[in-house]
Amino acid sequence: MSRTLALPALAALALFAGCAAPPPAATSEPGGTAAPEQTLECAQMVTNSGGLNDRSFNETSWAGMERAQEELGVEANVLVSTSESDLAPNVQAAVDTGCGFVLTVGFELAAATEEQAAANPDVQFAIVDEIVEGPNVRSIVFDTAQAAFLAGYTAASVSESGIVATFGGGNQPPVTLFMDGFAAGIDAFNEAKGTDVQLLGWDPETQDGTFTGDFENVQLGQTQTQAFIAQGADVILPVAGQVGEGSFRASLDAGGTALVIWVDNDGYDTLPAEFRPLLLTSVLKNTEDAVVTAVGDALDGTISDEPLIGTLENGGVDIAPFHDLEARVSDETKAELDALRQQLIDGEITVDSPSSP
Repeated sequence: MSRTLALPALAALALFAGCAAPPPAATSEPGGTAAPEQTLECAQMVTNSGGLNDRSFNETSWAGMERAQEELGVEANVLVSTSESDLAPNVQAAVDTGCGFVLTVGFELAAATEEQAAANPDVQFAIVDEIVEGPNVRSIVFDTAQAAFLAGYTAASVSESGIVATFGGGNQPPVTLFMDGFAAGIDAFNEAKGTDVQLLGWDPETQDGTFTGDFENVQLGQTQTQAFIAQGADVILPVAGQVGEGSFRASLDAGGTALVIWVDNDGYDTLPAEFRPLLLTSVLKNTEDAVVTAVGDALDGTISDEPLIGTLENGGVDIAPFHDLEARVSDETKAELDALRQQLIDGEITVDSPSSP
């Protein structure tokens, strides 16, 4: 039997598993084979090379592990990777602890997760932001294009220059999915309003754009944002982890010329307070609740490969409040965003992306 937990973060909706359906009970069928009798007393997490306090998915994943410890009584531990050379050894070390649950975070850990899962079929693995095949691996992924669509529509509505921009840390599906949704939202605004707001940094047709090649070096984000501001961009979406903080630095240096949209968590809560006047919104992924779900389901004694997919419908993704910039977004736009959100949930609007989960 699956374990149901509350969703306080985004919406009072059903806990998401797959397409919002609960994972199957223990069975001999593929995808839900009964685990050997064991007590899951501890759970291990391995960060990617961005470290634990990345103000992004490592941080929110760890928040989920801490909640699992508090609410479920499972001892949570984390192994922090600071470079690529740490990744595989840290996954091995997590397995060697004898814990029955191992969570890995990000595409960098996909190969090590797949290898260790194959070698340890009695351990429940889960990985954030990546699809890994295996009967004992649960992929925790998010249809961020849906929420980024709303962010793109918002960006286009508040832009005074008619130019907005985005850049990524790397050309990878979890990154470009945001960018595809952002571009689609801008297109939707242009079509609805008869405008021609331009997007710099990403071409959804060629699936190519501007990337820093890094997720930690804030200076790279600052330099790239300075270039976008020089081209007239006044709203920036960085999809690059800590590198995205450079967008705020560049805008502050330019007198607050550009607003910034954060990703993964609500930047109003996680970023330095000096950035708040520039934060338009954030594209949220409810990683924390998904991690609690995965740990809770493992406690039921089932080894599963059932993915956890966050959508607008199940509260797994959304955009954050506008906070200090509430007045910059018109009541008309807010009403349109509510209508668009429902159309996305109902399937009346779809965001096409090769990176969709």
